[in-house]
Amino acid sequence: MELKSRIEAVLFVTGKAVTIEEIAKILETDEEETANAMLDLIYDYSSRDGALEIDDENGYIIQVKEEYSDITDKLCPVDISPAVLKTLSVIALKELKKEPVRQSEIKELRGANTYEHIKDLISKGLISRYKDKNGRSYNLKTTPKFLEYFKIKGNTEILSKMENGRLSELLELNKQ
Repeated sequence: MELKSRIEAVLFVTGKAVTIEEIAKILETDEEETANAMLDLIYDYSSRDGALEIDDENGYIIQVKEEYSDITDKLCPVDISPAVLKTLSVIALKELKKEPVRQSEIKELRGANTYEHIKDLISKGLISRYKDKNGRSYNLKTTPKFLEYFKIKGNTEILSKMENGRLSELLELNKQ
């Protein structure tokens, strides 16, 4: 088996960004040889007119090119880990209570990994972040995509409960 094909299999199966070191360990290969094969594989993907690419921002991952996101968004829901979902829940609950949602406060409530959760939620388009009026801290806010993802958009009964801050009724409605 060719090393490029083996690397491609690793990238396909892991579904998350992996480093050259991790790939070499999985495949029991030399890191330099793995890095060279990775460069060849990246070139192969970039030289053809396909929908996939290898991104290397935080490790290596096979992903669908951005210009095809309209298709993938229809077919694949946003994947949210339980920890990130808990962070999103805290943001949404504070927003429901009409309280400002400060990033620093969410960090205190959820811990040190919160900054990574926030980055993830922003990249998925579920929240936005903006400087507060003093310009010192960030405030967080859910987006229309959040409403759409959780099937709240267009549901006037849920929206009215959100606007009125009647959280207990909203939670009861979601149990039905």
